[in-house]
Amino acid sequence: MDLNVDVAWIVDHLDELAYRTFQHLLLASIAVGIGFVISFFLAVIAVRRRAAYAPILAFSDVLYTIPSLALFAVLISVTGITLLTVEIPLVMYTLVIFVRNIAAGFDSVPTDVIGAADGLGYTSSQRLWRVEVPLAVPLIIAGLRLAAVSTIGLVTVTSILGDSFGGLGFFILEGYRRSFPTELYFGAIPSILLAFLVDALLVRMERSITPWARSAAVAS
Repeated sequence: MDLNVDVAWIVDHLDELAYRTFQHLLLASIAVGIGFVISFFLAVIAVRRRAAYAPILAFSDVLYTIPSLALFAVLISVTGITLLTVEIPLVMYTLVIFVRNIAAGFDSVPTDVIGAADGLGYTSSQRLWRVEVPLAVPLIIAGLRLAAVSTIGLVTVTSILGDSFGGLGFFILEGYRRSFPTELYFGAIPSILLAFLVDALLVRMERSITPWARSAAVAS
């Protein structure tokens, strides 16, 4: 199959590829970071106050159902073509993933472990950081992996806001507009590889910070 790849064009644009890859990672990292912080506190509230659990999950679900293109169109009229316009939807779409996984992670902590921590005189805050968070790490990182890969994909959509955004999606959109397959592949293939790479790095991070989980799996 002829992919119509212009190797000379690729070589001439490697510097721009590096810039767009960095931009892609930056936009995704900001969204995932902010989304994680917001979701962590929402999940803590949901787990500590069960009456809030369903409303918080429902709220995050509603945000996730809003079409990204429609949301961009609405935000442009309010915040203009700015970084804020880009990040608001990206952050919103991480919430449903993070809140569910972080809350599930806290729920997976055995009640007898929580009771033992309380018996040792841990405050609610001490129990959270010293007991619940470490034991919830596997599910939290599972959510982080899903949110990171999903956000890396969504960053490509931000290319509709202009040349200043979009990361690798800039090449995809320009390649499509100009009917130039090489440029389209130049954005699509690296964005796919980037998602695989980030996911692999997060898996390695999980294994390095939860050695007990691996030991338990081997023992079983």
